[in-house]
Amino acid sequence: MGKTLSEIAQQLSTPQKVKKTVHKEVEATRAVPKVQLIYAFNGTGKTRLSRDFKQLIAPKVIDGEGEDEAEQSELSRKKILYYNAFTEDLFYWDNDLQEDAEPKLKVQPNSYTNWLLTLLKDLGQDGNIVRYFQRYANDKLTPHFNPDFTEITFSIERGNDERSAHIKLSKGEESNFIWSVFYTLLDQVVTILNIADPDARETRAFDQLEYVFIDDPVSSLDDNHLIELAVNLAGLIKSSESDLKFIITTHSPIFYNVLFNELNGKTCYMLESFEDGTFALTEKYGDSNKSFSYHLYLKQTIEQAIADNNVERFHFTLLRNLYEKTASFLGYPKWSELLPDDKQLYLSRIINFTSHSTLSNEAVAEPTPAEKATVKLLLDHLKNNCGFWQQEQKNG
Repeated sequence: MGKTLSEIAQQLSTPQKVKKTVHKEVEATRAVPKVQLIYAFNGTGKTRLSRDFKQLIAPKVIDGEGEDEAEQSELSRKKILYYNAFTEDLFYWDNDLQEDAEPKLKVQPNSYTNWLLTLLKDLGQDGNIVRYFQRYANDKLTPHFNPDFTEITFSIERGNDERSAHIKLSKGEESNFIWSVFYTLLDQVVTILNIADPDARETRAFDQLEYVFIDDPVSSLDDNHLIELAVNLAGLIKSSESDLKFIITTHSPIFYNVLFNELNGKTCYMLESFEDGTFALTEKYGDSNKSFSYHLYLKQTIEQAIADNNVERFHFTLLRNLYEKTASFLGYPKWSELLPDDKQLYLSRIINFTSHSTLSNEAVAEPTPAEKATVKLLLDHLKNNCGFWQQEQKNG
């Protein structure tokens, strides 16, 4: 039976009853893990889960009674620190449309951003933000903060004290910068809370912090930087000696697998959504690659469609994607090289169902029984003729 996201948030924050067997089976209580790692495909509800979890940990009064908005925001940030799509919405561009000379990235003023920027400024963290940002972007691309940290301009530092005019970042670079701001704060949180005596800490702002919820910080990174980010984040989490708990959600198999292998003491889940609007959070054990890698998901989806005699046009797209990923893994320059002997025939058939139509009134018919059989033939060919898939089947 499916659950609501609020119920899943409750599951993530509640010690679980588990059964252990020594000489006989007994029931024990497992504390909330230090790290909970959740894999979910895009559109499943990861960001909504982060919002529901925040509401659970620091409920917001909506009837007009009790604390005012500023007090509620203070309660929230005292107990939970989170990064999700809404975090990026707190930053916006002033494009200087009149002069077109000095685009600035600005920060939406509210109680949370005021607290965040004041804290980072007081802790002297602008240099670390720059350092983290340049690690994932370009070591010449440099942010410049105004005195109160509410505006940031960017330039290319060419050396010899030469600097380009102010430039506007790409969307990917902007996302990297915002993550760098959050990561700098998180680094300070971990470092400060590692001091056991609260009176000896540089600030008491994090004393009541219980959870860090990170939702997909990887959407704009290439694979190399994505792996670097995952390793750095895992290292920071491992360095945490306080009771702080971390929840990380992602749609990226690479990001998930790096964290899976880098972190100890984690509990791993898969978040799924159902047509009736409910969800399931299923705990996963063992080799992360077997449970979560995207290529296995593609293979299983196609196999299920074949078994149900329900092959549709989009299954050709999944099949092509599977061939592309296998070819890339095995070092083939073209995925079509993996096709059976009559390569051009099968290539044309797949492309017919996977290419975007150039005219709005063009339509590609649904696959015929013979074309549906082609999906099975090509999937079986891939599994039976590529050593990579033969090994996967042997391991599975």
